[in-house]
Amino acid sequence: MKKKEILKKSLLFNGLPDEQLNALCSISVSKKYQRGQAVFHDGEPGNGFYMVASGKVKIFKLSTDGKEQILHIFGVGEPFGEVPVFHGTPFPASASTLAASELFFFPRLEFINLLKANPSLAMSMLAVLSMRLRRFTTQVENLTLKEVPGRLASYLLYLIEEQNREDEVVLDVPKGQLASLLGTTPETLSRIFAKMSEEGLIKVAGKTICLLDLERLRER
Repeated sequence: MKKKEILKKSLLFNGLPDEQLNALCSISVSKKYQRGQAVFHDGEPGNGFYMVASGKVKIFKLSTDGKEQILHIFGVGEPFGEVPVFHGTPFPASASTLAASELFFFPRLEFINLLKANPSLAMSMLAVLSMRLRRFTTQVENLTLKEVPGRLASYLLYLIEEQNREDEVVLDVPKGQLASLLGTTPETLSRIFAKMSEEGLIKVAGKTICLLDLERLRER
């Protein structure tokens, strides 16, 4: 897919006129990464932000003992690393690819100049940041207030909304990565999947999860 088409379909730049899309294309740089390759590290200068053109990217933090906690997983059309654009501060977490990926990089200074000239672009970015904050707040709430089964139930219900499905979702990351996102271990997550299946809450078929009882999942 061409760069302009990806930008046009993204949440951040959707609805912008061709003139602004062309300007964004002109300042962005296409970069390709192999699976598992670092995009940036926690503490590195935030000299711009990225958008996923293909593949997937995880944002994560490492504890002092090397344990990884995934904060977000982003797919095609989603921006990441954009907060330092406004503050000029270092990246607050690390990013690496979960699959072979192509990313669009938007240099900070050039993008700020575009924001100054195009208020509608600034409003779009504020909307995306607001949605990101809401998602992050929900994740923190799940990790601190809910046990692991409740976290998994909340994530599956989130995927229904995200994927615009009624009662079936497709896991877009390996279960090991999902375990990290939910703050647990792969072994514990597998046991919870099995228990939820036994209880008639879900039906698992590979990466496809059928949600059999939405009401009981919401009560978790």
